[in-house]
Formats: sequence, structure tokens, C-alpha cells
Amino acid sequence: MTKPIRRSITMPDGWGGLDTEVLDEVCAKALAEHSCPSVSIGVAEGDELVLARAYGLADIAADRPATTRTAYGLASVTKAFTATAVCLAADDGLLDLDAPIPGTFAGTAPTVRQVLQHRGGFPAFYNFHYGPGPLPIDIGDYRALVREPGTDFEYSNIGYAALGSLLESVTGRRLGDLLRERIFEPLGLRSFGYGPAYDGPAPVAQRYSAGGRPYPTCFSAHSAAGAGWASAGDVALFARRSAGLLTPATAAAGYDAVAISEHLGYGFGRIVSRGAGPLIRSHGGGMGGIAAMMIEVPERDLSVAVLANSTSKAARDAVVNHLMAVLAPGFRAEQVNPMTEQVRPMALAAGEWAGEISTVEGDIPLRITVLPEGRVEIALDGAPAVTAPAGASQRWDLRVSAPLQLPTADARLNSPHLALELRTDQGGLVGRAVAFKDGDQEGLLGAYLVHPCVLHSR
Repeated sequence: MTKPIRRSITMPDGWGGLDTEVLDEVCAKALAEHSCPSVSIGVAEGDELVLARAYGLADIAADRPATTRTAYGLASVTKAFTATAVCLAADDGLLDLDAPIPGTFAGTAPTVRQVLQHRGGFPAFYNFHYGPGPLPIDIGDYRALVREPGTDFEYSNIGYAALGSLLESVTGRRLGDLLRERIFEPLGLRSFGYGPAYDGPAPVAQRYSAGGRPYPTCFSAHSAAGAGWASAGDVALFARRSAGLLTPATAAAGYDAVAISEHLGYGFGRIVSRGAGPLIRSHGGGMGGIAAMMIEVPERDLSVAVLANSTSKAARDAVVNHLMAVLAPGFRAEQVNPMTEQVRPMALAAGEWAGEISTVEGDIPLRITVLPEGRVEIALDGAPAVTAPAGASQRWDLRVSAPLQLPTADARLNSPHLALELRTDQGGLVGRAVAFKDGDQEGLLGAYLVHPCVLHSR
């Protein structure tokens, strides 16, 4: 069994019904079964950290163990920090939550509130890059709104990048310095770092692919959405303490989450559960070598953070599910996952559609043929056709993914798969074509590039 690194924290016997020996066994098993180098846990009750534990290796090559002081990459948990900074700026009178964000848009500009809630109309996007020099993929090429602001939810790093730029403009401070000075230092939290590489005072966890290869320093154009670092204990304490930095009205607005499914709503950098079970406020994070989760259970005055240094979320989720089953009976995994769509069989009739994928390099011809037994043939720009199983969801009448290379310079860098998400519209199919990389078992995660797509029946 992986020996836990213990921190000197007093925890009453039987606190929360949590048996730490069982927890040790669960964590050791999760690391072994899912080939995860390490995991770190923080649990806060009230304003105090009541449990901290770490397991495994922060750095495999150096044989350096993870400790409760180790800082981990947080990926999208960073959005909760950025959202809190936006709220602080609103309380200071530096910005208006219902004013448009700066920028040039073809139609109505989204408001700060809409962007905080991922309802600004921006598409999904990431452009991870691992080399020196300027980023090869320009975020501006993918910034056009894909829907009218306020009409629907779409999780977008582009929106949070815009919030980061706005914060720097109205405060005159670099975002990393602002987060440290206005949030982490006032809350008494010491491990915070911000940027492509950790710049804080704590030991840091090396990031690893799902197959165990170390990740180099990762750059992106959306640091405000995912470039935070901290220890598990500090993340748990942030979850409990951060609302105290804000006026009561602003703090309440941050939890006023617009529904995105029957189980969830999204507020300001917080996912808020709906329906049965205990009220859960949370945010997860995942990217190359990072699997993070921050959860608050307000009716218990309780928060939990689980951080791992692997792209695979399997070990993180196993530990989260064990902790939450004990500490918040009635917890369900769907209370913290905003990306889950209810799937259904594809119901499109057999037939053929042809049209274009719109890219910054021009339109690319696409043809799809719906075949029997839920399969689709895809022919892209004269390349050999590929057949793949297809499905549908509550939002899309056709969802299919195949190992097809979109022939643009951006996609050729490290996005060798193509996904189509289309819905019927006046006899045609409209939606998006996404160039991406399917995991990091081979190589490193690439970019996620969304392009408009329109097809017509033939």
C-alpha cells in the first residue's frame, strides 16, 4: 500500500464518519489501479483545515513523495479564482457585471455576467503549446460568437480569457499578482502560483500523461481559465473562505446559477447542483497532467479538494466518490460534472448530406452518409472516407468522431481527430466540426478548435 504523508492536523475521532485507515486503502488502490503518480486531499470544516493527506510521488524520476504542502496544477478550478476576482472588482466599482465586455462583435456583445456563466456565446477552445516562442494558434481566430449571448450554455475558455484581460485593464495589475494579493494573501493561503510553470513557494507536483510520461511546461492563450496552482489544503480553504471577501449581495449572485441540466447550474466560476441530494458547489479541472476537484457542501460547512498529477481523472474520481459518500450522504457524481449530456440513439434517416466546414483558411468540403445500424460515413476534402459509429444527444441530432485530419495549419499541429455535432435545420444539418486530439496516451494533448459547419441534403 502507498504510505500516506501525514500533516499534523487534529481531527476528532470519528469526525464526519471518515475512517482514515479506509481512506488510505482507497487512495492506494486508486493510484495503483489507474497508474496515477500521486493524489493529495484537503478537507475543511468551517474556516479550518481538518484533514490533509498525500499519497504517491510528486516526481517519479526524483523519487520525491507528494506531501500535503505540494502544489498541483489546477486547470479549470482556476476559473473560481478568476470569477472571485471579477466579483471583487465589481464590489470596488471597477466594473459592472451587466455591462458588455470590451471587444468587437458581429452582433450583441456579451455581458460580464453572461461570460462568467459561460453564456456569452463563445465556443469551446483550448490551444495548449509546449515549445518556446509565440503561440502558434491565435485565439482571436476562434473568438467569434457562435450564438446570441444569454441564450445557451457553452463552456468556454475564451470567455474566461476575456475576463482575465478585463481584470488586468480595470485594475492595472497582472492577473497572477491580483489573485495573490486580493484573494490568497487575505485568506492566509500560501501555496498559490499562477502561470505556465509554478512560481510559488511550495514543492510542486510534476505533471504526467495517462501513460506516465512527464509533461513539459504548458503555455496557452487562456491562462485566466486554467493556469492556477495550489495545495489541496489551500483549495479546500479557498472554497470555504472566499465568499467572505465579497459583499453578501455579490456572493449570492455568484451562486445564482442558471440551469444547464436537470442536475446542475453554472454560476460565477462555480457549478451548483440542483434537485435531489445535498447542495453541492464545485468546480473540476483537467488538462495535460492535471486532474483537480474542488467541492463545497454549504449545509455541512464543509469543503473537499482532491488533486492528482495525471491527465486521467479516474484516480481523482475514485477518491472524490469515497470522500463524498461518507461526508455528504446522497452525493451523486452528476452533481459536479457540467459536461455530461443525456445521450440517445441517432434517429436520422439513411441519406447523404454535403456542405462545408468554415475555417480561417477558407471552406473545406465535407460529405456525410448516414448508414444503417447507427453508422456514418465521413468524407473530408477528397480524403478517403471513414466510417464510424454515431449517436445523438439532447442538443444534437448527430454526434460522431473519427480519426480524420482537418487540413488546416492549426489542426495539423496536434489535433488529428474530427468530431461533428450537428442538428437538423430546415432540411439540412448545422452545427460544428471540432479538430482535437483524443487523449494523451500517445504524445501530448493538442488544441481544441471549433469551426461552423453547414450541410445540405443531397
